[in-house]
Amino acid sequence: MIARRRPDKVKPLALGQPRPIPPRMTSPAHHHRPILALVIRLGAAFVLSVMLVLVKLASESGVHLAEILFWRQLPSVPLIGLWLAVTGGLHRLRTGRIGKHGLRALYGLVGMALNFGAVTLLPLAEATTINFTTAFWAVILSALILHEKVGRWRWTAVALGFVGVLVITQPGDGHIPLLGALIGLGAAFMIALISIQVRDLARTDEPLAIVFWFSAFSIPVLGVAMPFVAEPHSLYQWSLLAGLALFGLLGQVLLTAALRYGAVASVIVMDYSALIWATLFGWLVYEILPPATTWFGAPLIVGAGLIIAWREHTLGKPPHSRAGVVQEPSP
Repeated sequence: MIARRRPDKVKPLALGQPRPIPPRMTSPAHHHRPILALVIRLGAAFVLSVMLVLVKLASESGVHLAEILFWRQLPSVPLIGLWLAVTGGLHRLRTGRIGKHGLRALYGLVGMALNFGAVTLLPLAEATTINFTTAFWAVILSALILHEKVGRWRWTAVALGFVGVLVITQPGDGHIPLLGALIGLGAAFMIALISIQVRDLARTDEPLAIVFWFSAFSIPVLGVAMPFVAEPHSLYQWSLLAGLALFGLLGQVLLTAALRYGAVASVIVMDYSALIWATLFGWLVYEILPPATTWFGAPLIVGAGLIIAWREHTLGKPPHSRAGVVQEPSP
């Protein structure tokens, strides 16, 4: 007769004692497909670049920024909910940290509004390049908020990156609006701040749940503004709104898929390909190519971002940039 093993006795939690956070399950070995991850991440950069073009075109056609944000967020809740319902995965949306999701949604809305605002005020290539400063802000916030020790490599990269920003913007005598550049820097700062929130939420909740609750909280807030900003639209405007919503959601899915098959430190470098697409779309749609200052400043920013990614990979830290977490892209 085989004796049955009795389950270990579970010690009850003391009153007020926080429930321990369960360890995250690691991906099976067969999920590690680095080449596929790089290809998917390249696709995400392309898709999100298309979304930004549609955001810029929609704004220029007269659609209010608040309405652009509303239609950008609206499809996420029903489409994610429907997919999880069909696949029997609604339980994946459960969370014990609903307040944290609400705060993340508040910060996310501010960050997305600044990001879209920068796109409407700046040429596509410059807006995309300034958005890469997220990595620099993340290093600064890590030192100030998380009290992480930042060495000379990363501080040097931060300084080098902001020199690149000065080269591009030429404060007081540049080809781009100073207000747009400041809004772009603000957007990058907010994305870095949000990345810290998402890293904390990802300890307990799935990436899909984080995306779902961000949209679920932000839609009612944006809905309040709709009666004041919404106007009748042409077929062209509706097509732009539908396109940016679908491309935005697809971009989030691709970002998540890339992290499923490859390490963050490996796929993060593919995000810089967005500068190629932004330059190409700026030429095809607006017949504008970046001036010499952008060609000199952009390599400084991209190079500094790569140094930070390399250094954090060497130290065994997860990269802090927007690409290193599953969150709102920019967009």
